[in-house]
Formats: sequence, structure tokens, C-alpha cells
Amino acid sequence: MRSVNRGEIRPESTMSLNQFIEDCYLPYVEEQKRLSTYCGNENIWLRYVQPNGDVAMREVRTFEAEQLLKDIARRENLSRTTLGHIKHFLSGAFRYARRQGVLQNANPMHDVEIPKARPAAETYAYSLEEEAQMLAILPEPTATVVATAAFTGTRKGEIRGFTWQNYDGSEIRVEKSVWRSHVDEPKRPKSKGAIPVIAQLKLLLDQHWERCGRPRKGFIFSNELGNPMNLEVLAVDVIRPALQKQNLVWQGGHAFRRGLATKSAQARSFRQGDSADSATRERHHDDEHLREDGKCRRSKCDEEPGNIVCNYCATREARELACDVEMVWK
Repeated sequence: MRSVNRGEIRPESTMSLNQFIEDCYLPYVEEQKRLSTYCGNENIWLRYVQPNGDVAMREVRTFEAEQLLKDIARRENLSRTTLGHIKHFLSGAFRYARRQGVLQNANPMHDVEIPKARPAAETYAYSLEEEAQMLAILPEPTATVVATAAFTGTRKGEIRGFTWQNYDGSEIRVEKSVWRSHVDEPKRPKSKGAIPVIAQLKLLLDQHWERCGRPRKGFIFSNELGNPMNLEVLAVDVIRPALQKQNLVWQGGHAFRRGLATKSAQARSFRQGDSADSATRERHHDDEHLREDGKCRRSKCDEEPGNIVCNYCATREARELACDVEMVWK
């Protein structure tokens, strides 16, 4: 009590981990972060952390933190990637506690090792041949949605946020991102900008514009009420059944983003005189390999052919080298 009276220890340090997350950390995330980030953090807490979160904040050392993560791993059949997300969430909570003066000791999650778990599922990147098959099979406007995903490399929320005001026939600008019914800024500041529209995509977008009555504003892909189209429902109701009839497998919308990263790497390798084999050997990783400032954690990842090329860097390259991507498509 003397330490509390002297201001050496904040009363909040006596809170349980659950109480601090619910009363302090999540309200901070809701106010300062994207809505999707807040909902993701809340889900991690409710589903994984809460059953083991009754320990007092000030009693959590690295040992207790690692035991907490091990308990979650034993209780749930999670991949190392998901356990990494949980560790990141808890680390964020303790960082915030330190910034608020709730804790004086070091972040207990810093030296925690992620326990052994099943590997993450293999990611998939669509080839040009697969994309061409889809465009031949799918009805409109679904085919145009797929072409936009395949030839821009944008995220699902950014596609939902595309507006006619930001499309001029040669470029389409990323200005918004839509998560559920919430319109927000794109995930990362560097995601904003103009993306060159190749001829194949321009044809489909122009035809879609004609079918929509030549609108001057509004979302490019909208529902009957003019709100952003629900791409999850589109995938379940239209894309997946249509592909199944042709014995094709739906690998999810992010596979288009990975596919464009691969095609961009191939175009760069061909331009630099490398063989197709060396281009196809390049691997790609996803956004979890980006730092919080949007930069790739792996230095010089896109400077030399054959290096590991991240999704972000290769997609950025594709934006700058639209002619090369169009050449590969032809």
C-alpha cells in the first residue's frame, strides 16, 4: 500500500490480465486502431486468452507468459501462425500497460518462445491460366470482380472500396477500404495510390460501367442499395459453385494477390534476362512479414532475382511494371 500511496505502483497493476484487457487495452485499440483490428483483438482475447487470464498483471513474468501460451497451444489445435498472433496481441497489451505506467518491469512477452504446433497451411497463388479459366466461366459482374483482384493485386477491402470517381480508364486509385459495412482508410498508408489498369481489365471495367448505367460516382462493385458488394457472399453463392462444376478449386481471394506477386517477379526476371525456372522458384510471403510501418522485415527482398520476394514488394513492383504484367498475360 505504501508503494501505491507514493505513486510507485499504479492501482491498475493489481488488475487481472482479463480485467486490464477488457477495461483498458481494448478501449484503447477501439479508439486508436482500425475497427477490424479491434474486432480481431477482441476475438483473440475472448476465444484464447480469457480462460487463462485471471492472473494479476504485475505477477506475469516471462515464465508465466510462456506457460500461458503453452496452455493455449495444448487446449487448442492452432498453427504456429495463430499462436504468433496471440503472442503479438499479448505483447501489445503489456506494451500499453508499460506506456501507461501500470507496469514497471520489462514486457514479459519479449522473450517468450512460440510452442511447437502444427505448421500453417500452404498458401496458394493463382496462375494466369487459372485466372483465364475463371473469367471464361463466371458470369458478370463476378468475372469483373475476379479480374480486378487478379490484375490489381489489391486486398478484398480495397476492391470493395473502389469508386467510379477514382477510375479514369487508365488508372484506378486506392483511397478507401471497406470492412463489413465500415468504410475506412486502406490497411497501410503505402497502399494508397494509383494502380495502372491493363487493357484486359479496362475492357471489363468499361463494360461493367455501361451495364451499371454509366454512373459518375459510387462504388464500382455495389449491391442493389448502392452499398459495397459483399465479396464473401459472392464467393459462396456464385464463384465456388461455378468453379466446382468445372472441377476447379476456389483458393480464396488472396490467392489473386499472391498470383500477381508471382507474375510481377517473373516479368522482372524475364526483363533482367533470367530463366523462367529461376523466376518460378521465387517464393512469396504475406503481410505478417511487414513491419508496422509497412516496410518489409526482410531487407533487400526484391533486389536480386531468386531472393525471397514478399507479397507487398512484388505487388508494388507490379504497379510500377504494368506493361510487363500485360506482356506476361499475352
